[in-house]
Amino acid sequence: MSDSLDTLLIGIDSACDSVLEPMLEKGALPNLESILEEGASGPLESQIPPWTASAWPSMYTGVNPGKHGVFGFLDYDGYDWDVVNASHVREAALWDLLSYHDMTSVVVNVPVTAPPPEIDGAVIPGYTAPENPTCHPEGTLEEVREAIGEYRVYPDPDREQPGEYVDLIRMRGAAFRHLAEEHDPEFGFIEFQQTDSVFHEHPGREDYVEAIYRAVDEEIGDLLESCDPDTVVVASDHGMGPYDRYELRVNEFLDEAGYVETTTGGSGMPAWLPMLNSQLREGSEAEAPDPGLAGRAIGAAAQVGITPARAGKALRAVGLEGMVKRFVPADARRAGNEQVDFAESTAYMRSRIELGLRMNVKGREPEGIVPESEYESVRQEIIDVLADVETPDGEAMFEEVAPREEYFWGPYADGGVDVVMIPNEFEQFLSADFKGEVFGPPTEPYNHKLDGMVAISGAGVDTDADLTGAHLFDVAPTICSLLGIERSDRMDGSVLSATEATEEYEYPRLDEGTQETDDEEIEDRLSALGYLEGNE
Repeated sequence: MSDSLDTLLIGIDSACDSVLEPMLEKGALPNLESILEEGASGPLESQIPPWTASAWPSMYTGVNPGKHGVFGFLDYDGYDWDVVNASHVREAALWDLLSYHDMTSVVVNVPVTAPPPEIDGAVIPGYTAPENPTCHPEGTLEEVREAIGEYRVYPDPDREQPGEYVDLIRMRGAAFRHLAEEHDPEFGFIEFQQTDSVFHEHPGREDYVEAIYRAVDEEIGDLLESCDPDTVVVASDHGMGPYDRYELRVNEFLDEAGYVETTTGGSGMPAWLPMLNSQLREGSEAEAPDPGLAGRAIGAAAQVGITPARAGKALRAVGLEGMVKRFVPADARRAGNEQVDFAESTAYMRSRIELGLRMNVKGREPEGIVPESEYESVRQEIIDVLADVETPDGEAMFEEVAPREEYFWGPYADGGVDVVMIPNEFEQFLSADFKGEVFGPPTEPYNHKLDGMVAISGAGVDTDADLTGAHLFDVAPTICSLLGIERSDRMDGSVLSATEATEEYEYPRLDEGTQETDDEEIEDRLSALGYLEGNE
């Protein structure tokens, strides 16, 4: 048992009221229910964009993406990209601040923490790390595997669900308990990712969702019993729910509006792969003969997320490139071949999860065409055009279309989108792909919502506190308060009212150097979950 664990932060990806309430009502989550009942709790508003790779760094640094520099799963250098890693997070994390105070942390499975920093304590990285990541201290992963048996960062695709997800959840808990025993930390942070993945990979499987949440709840119980933290904080990076309205193919719209130029010579994923895969999943037929085994293999390739640069190579390797012309409708092939010509476009969507458009500005982009002197006028023109977009049913597509300054500020804000687009009630889906039409059904029936959840329970917590208005940025300063250390003066959040506020302090800044990820396996995993689209 850890003797000194003061504060335990439990991250449950995508947890929110609409997901939790049905299980809480039937008594399926007794440990989480006790935290909610014995402490202060409420909705936790996420940031823009409310996606894993940017939101978790915002939570553990307490700053907006313009200050920490991560806006999505991809980091861009001109028109090229790489998957983000911890070196792209340019603001101090909680464990960096705690090391400054000679306090020890154990961090397990938190997204965007590879490569790990050298801190007082231990780190096993989570999402966007390779399957066998470098951990801190060196040899930690081998030590954990020897102590608890198998430990994996990602699910084994050959194992049945939801059992494989449940096994991963149990690995997280066992690893944390082992490291807490070894390092005796003041602060612990454990994150459960499968609570999000199940919605992306198995939409509509409520039985899977419940099995996974039950497993998380059991691990919470074991953690509370074995580590006996003084205070527990449970928080999610965003919510989750159905998307049952429309999908706007943003680049397709911009093409028709005259802001995007296209080319057929790009290297993006042909859009017919996910289209054909969708047809196969739903049992519908394309306007062509049944593709049989070869066609099903094409669909399977899309399902596991063949990345853009390897789509053609993969088809050739299994002898399927001829199937494209034989079995995929001509209009689908044309849509699939069409890509954004970045150098010739005024503005474009790089990645749907950035929730915005990047402008092709002279002097900033490698081949920019928008003069800096016209930046504001062109941007406002685009904002006005997008603000008026309606779905085929006459509903507003966007809740807000705004300049990025309203959501991002800080030294790295220039790396984000120029125009932010907030889907109406987060029920309208956005896509960067070309699919032959501007509107269509959502690619994913479930996706992220803005409101997650937060709960605080334990020593010194005001259980009657009103957490209305709690924001993702508030988690880090609140953890500082619970641990009795000064919060960084760069944090954008505030200490939640359930705890006592602490003073601010100007902590040293991190080294701004970054490292390349360049890991095809990680790209495949992101594609499989729908995070990397065809034209990214």
